Amino acid sequence: MSTPARPPVPPQQPPAGHGGPPPHSTVGQPPAPGSGPPVPPQPGGPPGGPVRQASGPPRGDAPPSPARDALNLLRDEVGKAVVGQSSAVTSMIIALLCRGHVLFEGVPGTAKTLLVRSFCAALQLDTKRIQFTPDLMPGDITGSQIYDARTGEFHFREGPVFTNLLLADEINRTPPKSQSALLEAMEERQVSVDGDTRLLPDPFLVAATQNPVEFEGTYPLPEAQLDRFLMKVRIDLPERDTEIEVLRRHAEGFDPRDLTAAGVRPVASPDDLVSAQQEIAPTLVQPQVLAYIVDVVRATRMSPSLQIGVSPRGATSLLRAARAWAWLQARTYVSPDDVKTLAFPTLRHRVVLRPEAEMEGISADSVIESILATVPVPR
Repeated sequence: MSTPARPPVPPQQPPAGHGGPPPHSTVGQPPAPGSGPPVPPQPGGPPGGPVRQASGPPRGDAPPSPARDALNLLRDEVGKAVVGQSSAVTSMIIALLCRGHVLFEGVPGTAKTLLVRSFCAALQLDTKRIQFTPDLMPGDITGSQIYDARTGEFHFREGPVFTNLLLADEINRTPPKSQSALLEAMEERQVSVDGDTRLLPDPFLVAATQNPVEFEGTYPLPEAQLDRFLMKVRIDLPERDTEIEVLRRHAEGFDPRDLTAAGVRPVASPDDLVSAQQEIAPTLVQPQVLAYIVDVVRATRMSPSLQIGVSPRGATSLLRAARAWAWLQARTYVSPDDVKTLAFPTLRHRVVLRPEAEMEGISADSVIESILATVPVPR
């Protein structure tokens, strides 16, 4: 039986992969808005940028929620198989609550796939996996018409995309033609084959992993597909202490292929997701916070370091993620700090750097951090 989630105290640059949350994780949690009492830290803050103090409306605590408790337990369950990674798990929870998708990026061997598999095992949802390879065809993802010689008729055979949680492993190791097979599924939650449209199950989440594009044999994801991911979470190599913990578990017999033996069990259900989405709906977003999101997004379009800024879809994604994050913290309103916390994973993959900025070593995260430091915060 898992114990209640405990608030972690992440280091300044926490590790990721097999042993900790990705870079740009929140240090503690967003400070309490205004002059009221501080908000108790919550476990598993999503990856974001440095959190700065911002004033806001009086604190409003949400009523107790069994759905919130069940979803928070996911971090403990995943922790039975993966050391750390509470921030990455929170990103997946937010993606489910927002009906979005999440992209994990990291070098091979940093437990990206194990993280998603453990999350699936702790959630009572149907899951399927696709190993993306250079010879993968679009029909291998969506499904295709199969001719039945006995009846002389064609029958549609569903592809692995017809599931609740699709693990798209190493998604950037297949050419753009096959990558684009997911475009309609991710945005419209449907698949069109031979003129027939078929709806996907609800909920539907794509949890994709990819290697850095500089690696041999990778194909950069098209901007249109990147924009369909709610978040991009970076998974880095673990620090020394957490890597020792990884080896200790393996020395004691841990088998990453046998999650049941590791004690991972389902702790949340689709009903919890439905209840959570209903509870998130009334979360208050004040007009000045909406304006703050727009100002941050518009600042990316005017940045001299960026060739392409964040689209309106990115603004709505940031809003949805901030509301879900506020609900997970048991608050009834969205604060500017929520926007700052979610800005990095929600916006970093929606901007394109200018070539001269890349040559100078400027990154998307550094541009977003600069924007958050200059855009006025609502009072």
